[in-house]
Amino acid sequence: MAWRGCVLKWAREDIINSATRSNRFTLYSQQRCGFRKTAKKVEPKKGSVEEAGQPHVELAERELTQRKSVPSPTPPTPQMPPRAFGRLVKPLVFTIGFTGCSFGSAAIWQYESLKSRVQSYFDEVRADWLEKIRPQKQGDIRKQINQWWNGLSEGQRTVTGIIAVNALVFCCWRVPALQRSMMTYFTSNPASKAVCLPMVLSTFSHYSLFHMAANMYVLWSFSSSIVSMLGKEQFMAVYLSAGAISTFGSYLAKTATGRLGPSLGASGAIMTVLAAVCTKMPEAKLAIIFLPMYTFTAGNALKAIVAMDTAGLVLGWKLFDHAAHLGGALFGIWYVWYGHELIWKNREPLVKIWHDFRTGGPGGGGVGGGGGNGSM
Repeated sequence: MAWRGCVLKWAREDIINSATRSNRFTLYSQQRCGFRKTAKKVEPKKGSVEEAGQPHVELAERELTQRKSVPSPTPPTPQMPPRAFGRLVKPLVFTIGFTGCSFGSAAIWQYESLKSRVQSYFDEVRADWLEKIRPQKQGDIRKQINQWWNGLSEGQRTVTGIIAVNALVFCCWRVPALQRSMMTYFTSNPASKAVCLPMVLSTFSHYSLFHMAANMYVLWSFSSSIVSMLGKEQFMAVYLSAGAISTFGSYLAKTATGRLGPSLGASGAIMTVLAAVCTKMPEAKLAIIFLPMYTFTAGNALKAIVAMDTAGLVLGWKLFDHAAHLGGALFGIWYVWYGHELIWKNREPLVKIWHDFRTGGPGGGGVGGGGGNGSM
């Protein structure tokens, strides 16, 4: 047994020495013992270390110089979603066409009104004569309504129809079965499938009772001044055109800023009416309904409104559609300064064509061409 132990001892020492000479770090013969012996780290000679380290140093220096020479890539800037200005071509064409049709229809309407004025005069005389010989009824509701209607100014009678249409559309918003159609056609949104008809229909649409009441009160307040200044036919053309133009201004601002969303209300068209009156009569005195003791000129009121809407558009206020308000106000100012001369006073050729069409041949085209309501 002692001899066998000596032989095993010498054999184990020979294995260790041979493993050390051949630079092996793992001793597989030791795995039978339950633990692993730490392998010895072979230290190479200094000369060999320096010779082996030189290529690594040169490689590191080369990589460092390459990193310095190659500029570091700039982080990619987030791309903004493309502005779909191409979608505004169709609304622009619709706005121009609808504005032209509105003024053309207003010119023909004025022609027909002048032509039927004589017949209306005889009808009124006959109605007054029948009223005198007809026995009076106590508490006749129709008579009271007629007296109220006749007591209104021409401007108030003109906007009564606009107010009635707004009230009807307001009631339609309360019908659940009509919600989808109302959202599609009575709200203006450049991202919607329907972009043209809502430019006009949204002008008569209000979802909030307070919103509708405030807009209709302002329209009623300025109705007498604007209709006496333009005439009912020209006023209707300006009002309808203002609805489309102000909505197109809203489309343009929403597309440029990327803040897409539905809008509704008559504020843009009413801003045109307000701006036209304030531009034509800048020294007129105005007051707020809740503060009647404080008065200010119409010119100062217009400046304040335009400044507020400009600030709201630049700063991104979301309480109102400031782009529609600003577009309507600018259209009203432009129409008083230039539009009346460029559009309404050049309606004579269209009226002459309509007169020839009605009479069946060429004739005097002066009916309704130069006279009538609407001289500013």
